[in-house]
Order: sequence, then structure tokens, then C-alpha cells
Amino acid sequence: MLGLLLIDHGSRRAESNQQLEDMATRVRRLRPSAVVAAAHMEIAAPDLATAFSALVQQGAKRIVILPYFLSDGRHLTQDIPTLAASAAANHPGITYSIGGALGPHDALAALLLERGDC
Repeated sequence: MLGLLLIDHGSRRAESNQQLEDMATRVRRLRPSAVVAAAHMEIAAPDLATAFSALVQQGAKRIVILPYFLSDGRHLTQDIPTLAASAAANHPGITYSIGGALGPHDALAALLLERGDC
């Protein structure tokens, strides 16, 4: 079974963290055959290791980590891979991969224009 793990930075504002949960709900609707979890790198719970374990407990054999980040900064190129490797080490036999940043992408440019009412 496929597990999808959305991850963002995490915020002290509960409303900001809820936005990732809202996105996870949308992803569940688009991929009903997958199990989906949301995690935050820091500040808020759950962290990546906790969400990774929850997906495994739900039957995920392969986990795709989906960064909710706009660009390939340090979090995406260093921090998330380190956290993912640490989480996966606790679950032998589970494979994982890490998706890319959201931008730059034509769909994101179109969304910017839509949100700006352009």
C-alpha cells in the first residue's frame, strides 16, 4: 500500500498548521487508495518520524514524502532527507522517496494569477 506524507516547516500558529491538514484532506480525495498523513519539520506535532510510523501502522509499504515547500532550499535538500532516513531506519523493509518542491511550475504561476484576481 502507498503512504503519502505531506510535510511543511511547522508554525506556532495553529491556523497555519491546519492548512497542511486541509491539504492532506484534499490529497486523500485525489488518492483514495493511499493512506495519507501530515507532519511538520519542527515547532508543531506530529513530526516526520511519528507520521511515518503512523503510515506504516496503517499498512503502507512504500511512502512518498511530499514537501509543502515552494523551493529547493536547505530544508528540502538536507533536513527532510536526514529526517526521512532516520524515520525509515526504524522500519526495515519500508521504502520511501521524497518529492520535489512545488515551484517553479506553470500550475503554481496560474494559481498566483488566480489568487491575485489577475
